Amino acid sequence: GRRSFPHPSPRAAAAAAPPCSASGAASSPASAHLPPPLRAPISTAPSLPPPPRPSSPQTLASPWTTTSSRPAASQALKASAKLSHLKSPTKPDAVLSFLAAQGFSSSDVAAVVAGDPKVLCSRVDGYLGPVVAQLTGLGLSRSQTARLISCCHGNLHLTSIVSKLQYYMPLFGSIDNTLRALKGHFYLISSNLERVVKPNVATLRDSGLGDCDIAKLCLAHTRLLTTSVESIRAIVACAESLGVPRGSRMFRHAVCAVAFLGVDKIAAKVVYLKKTFRWSDAQVGIAVSKFPPLLRRSKDSLQRRSEFLISEVGLERTYIAHRPMLLSYSLEGRLRPRYYVVKFLKENGFLNHDRDYYNTLNISEKTFMEKFVCPHKEAAPHLAEDYAGACRGEVPTRFRIA
Repeated sequence: GRRSFPHPSPRAAAAAAPPCSASGAASSPASAHLPPPLRAPISTAPSLPPPPRPSSPQTLASPWTTTSSRPAASQALKASAKLSHLKSPTKPDAVLSFLAAQGFSSSDVAAVVAGDPKVLCSRVDGYLGPVVAQLTGLGLSRSQTARLISCCHGNLHLTSIVSKLQYYMPLFGSIDNTLRALKGHFYLISSNLERVVKPNVATLRDSGLGDCDIAKLCLAHTRLLTTSVESIRAIVACAESLGVPRGSRMFRHAVCAVAFLGVDKIAAKVVYLKKTFRWSDAQVGIAVSKFPPLLRRSKDSLQRRSEFLISEVGLERTYIAHRPMLLSYSLEGRLRPRYYVVKFLKENGFLNHDRDYYNTLNISEKTFMEKFVCPHKEAAPHLAEDYAGACRGEVPTRFRIA
């Protein structure tokens, strides 16, 4: 806008006039009424407000990502970055009004916006409305619908989502399992059922896995449904090479253990097992065939269990190889505390006959308390207290009798 300046009076103009020139002549009276050369021209126009500044993406997105749906600040910023093209709040306001009218809670809306901010740009009548209607028609609750939309990252297409959910829900056993799978691998939504997913499931069935095993396996490794058939065949062959026969109860665990692990990593883990437990090739083969998840245990986990079971408990390496489930139990929560209890009972003559250490680990916590702790509460009143302390990570110097 232009600023207006007042017209100077003659007296003020004379006072502001320049001094006499070198020849002694003063400025003419006419020149005294002129404004300085650099002064803005006189104007009587009213003052105008400054032009509005364009809204930034963060400014536009903020009301929808923080006030309406209230996700965390980091989620709001992430959402704002994906809405940089927005110039008007019309569509987002319509989307939020629609979701509220459909009964979505604020946490449901937060999940939708945080998971897929671009849903705020959707057309309600032509896209979002029919999608929500179809999903709720399948039996999904508002919360489940919100979770599904949030984990699809823009791949929620009405033409395919219904048919895919109708296939995945029986495959995984429930809508909650299906949502877990989609959250871990949202490419399930965009993958072709007929050309990719169904042939992979058929290949797993041909390997001797039942529907329940396939559901559990694919929940752990959802990529099995979207990889190539050749990759699945290679994984199945690798699992079989561990000495686990197809159709056996352990075969699913073998496939799960080697899935996408790679031949080199498997070979390296076998070498580490031989070194850590001083096993022969045959003993490694026995241990891995009985408990394939051993291949995915961390080196630190294996090393600490080896030191405890061999050095402190005094178990033979062959004994461990034939009972590799020992290596699956928590060192702090089960292996150590139960060992201390059994050792205390043996040393104080509370056990009539020797108890196998492995058998004391296999039973549930309730059964262990009933068999090894509660019967001795009078003779050893502090046993339960000391056992609870051991389960918390405390290593007592001795269990007290009185």
